[in-house]
Amino acid sequence: MPRQDAGPAVSVERFFQFSLLGLVASGYLAVAGSGYLDTPTVALTTAGLVLRAILICGFFRFEISERASTVVTVGYSVFFVADYFLLSRDFLAATVHLLFFLAVMKILTARTNRDYLYTAVIAFLELLAAAILSINFNFFLFLALYLVFAIAALTSGEIRRSILRSPLTARGGGQRIYPRLSLLTGMMTLGILALTAILFFILPRTAEAAFSRLIAHRIFLPGFANQVTLGDIGEIKTNSRPVMHIKIWSALAVGPLKWRGAALTDFDGKRWTNPNRPPEPLLVDNEHVVLAQPGLRPPGRRITYHVDVDAIDNETLFFAGTPEMLDLRVRTLYRSETGAVRVAHAPPQGLHYDAWSLLEDPPEVAPLIYPPPILPLAARATYLQLPALDPRVGDLARRFAAGAGNDLERARSLERHLRTDFGYTLELPDRETSDPLAYFLFTRRKGHCEYFASAMAVMLRSLDIPARMATGFQSGVYNPVSDLWLVRASDAHSWVEAWIPGRGWTTFDPTPPDPNPAGFALLTRLTLYLDAAETFWQQWVVDYDLTRQGALAYRMEQGAHRMGINGFDALLGLRAAWNRYVVGWLHRFGLRLLALAAVLVGLALGGGPLLRLVRMRRRVARVRRGQASVADATLLYKRMLYILKRRGYQKPVWFTPAEFAASLPPSELGAAVHEFTATYNALRFGGHTEAARRLSTLLDRMERA
Repeated sequence: MPRQDAGPAVSVERFFQFSLLGLVASGYLAVAGSGYLDTPTVALTTAGLVLRAILICGFFRFEISERASTVVTVGYSVFFVADYFLLSRDFLAATVHLLFFLAVMKILTARTNRDYLYTAVIAFLELLAAAILSINFNFFLFLALYLVFAIAALTSGEIRRSILRSPLTARGGGQRIYPRLSLLTGMMTLGILALTAILFFILPRTAEAAFSRLIAHRIFLPGFANQVTLGDIGEIKTNSRPVMHIKIWSALAVGPLKWRGAALTDFDGKRWTNPNRPPEPLLVDNEHVVLAQPGLRPPGRRITYHVDVDAIDNETLFFAGTPEMLDLRVRTLYRSETGAVRVAHAPPQGLHYDAWSLLEDPPEVAPLIYPPPILPLAARATYLQLPALDPRVGDLARRFAAGAGNDLERARSLERHLRTDFGYTLELPDRETSDPLAYFLFTRRKGHCEYFASAMAVMLRSLDIPARMATGFQSGVYNPVSDLWLVRASDAHSWVEAWIPGRGWTTFDPTPPDPNPAGFALLTRLTLYLDAAETFWQQWVVDYDLTRQGALAYRMEQGAHRMGINGFDALLGLRAAWNRYVVGWLHRFGLRLLALAAVLVGLALGGGPLLRLVRMRRRVARVRRGQASVADATLLYKRMLYILKRRGYQKPVWFTPAEFAASLPPSELGAAVHEFTATYNALRFGGHTEAARRLSTLLDRMERA
């Protein structure tokens, strides 16, 4: 005869297995979300977890023998040494690879309680590795997910242990084990998060001392130093990782801005470089730097902005327009001859600075600069240098600039032709050429910003107009949720700066707009919400120190003060309204309201027992119709105890059913209880559902006794 409790046992076992799998998967996703894992590790770990999920669902059976598991593990120990010395060449990376290999092997071969314990330990080590490698908001999401699965695994594991140890288990409730355990898991998780949130904001942390800062996963962005090869920025634009968040304060509306980082002067046909000259050291006075040239303050629009730089392995700072002042927590700062401002070393993670800049207006409408700037002859010769060019490049420049009367008109003509006669693409050329610029202009006729900026700068120089290529980021996207401008690596851009007489260095952008359609509006909005959550995480979790704690306390104090004033005013108005409406309404309907309240109180006090009694009678009636189940045995026994309690006999909690029946005096009621107890045992522990009718008959006898 099959066990009656097979259903609940299977449900609990499957829930436990899925919880354990989720525990390992959440730790894996936490590490993968840091961007530290390589593609093979991500692919193999994902395949192992998916295979385990399929096995738990029972679609097919697959077992790895203990001997095969041992052989594979020993083989990987040899590979670990090769990984450390030849492949990863980093102990932490090789250890993370080993950890995920053990996680996949253990989750696929776990059969005993000891294996399950080892699996849980490995999942915890995954989460610990993620805490070291990542400080992003997604770590919190996967931490919460890990907490959910940890509670689910603990609760279902305890139920599973009780089922395996006890020969007698509950016969009912197995059909709803999943939703009940899931609800319990969710409530416990929310309770833990709610309780720890208070302590989290009471205890400040020092972001600079966080252990995770020691192994920050940075990205290197070429093109913002002293060298960039054609194609470098195109590769950057395929990366959508955030690199800056910018808060702009301006009374005037500002359009799309270019965040300038560096400018390059020398071009050899394939690569832009800068001469190796010592930069100008800047005076840092109490974290304040004056960047504006001494003299009269030129007219124009000015903005103030705050820049938060993400994990970029680059010393260059980025500014809108021409920076005039800078507040930055560094001791040493340099400025190159092209105006690029750099720190002495790679900035620490979490670098932020405030700047004041003069925005550049179109030269056609901008006021004249007085006194007019002058380009020295030596610098002019530098910005007119040309490599060995295809003669068609100069001819094309002269044809594009035909009819223009001055340098500004010539530059505008070149810019207009490049934007309209050529196409934009991020695809790199399918083959390497000896003259990539000529190949772009006369054969391929499409490319990304580097090719357009290089082509225009070279053609300007062929027309005897000094020019250089500037690199930085294009605008970014405004996030209304966080009120910040989000700049991603994909916003990397290059443009042209040409020397226009009487106006100085002037910005031109010959790159046409990207013809590719924007993403889905829903997906874009979701991305902005996630970025706002990431910003909140960085500001109020990672960088939550005494200063931010004080700011939070001040905001709460001000909010409470405003609420107190508003509440006092509202209280005065409420008192007048109370006297006007409520008192009169109570005079009219007070007695009816009191009676209704008494009825509600009576229902609240007696509704629960009454409802339980109604449910009990309904189930007893179902038993009498022959629709009994094993789970109804306990209900019928409780009904018998209720009848005996009314007769003056109450069962002590330490008595077994048989001991309670033997303690009753010999009578018709006692004989009925003896027979009821024997029949109850046959139904409850023997599974004889046909005995339910006899129990119902005996209950009727007890009612009449």
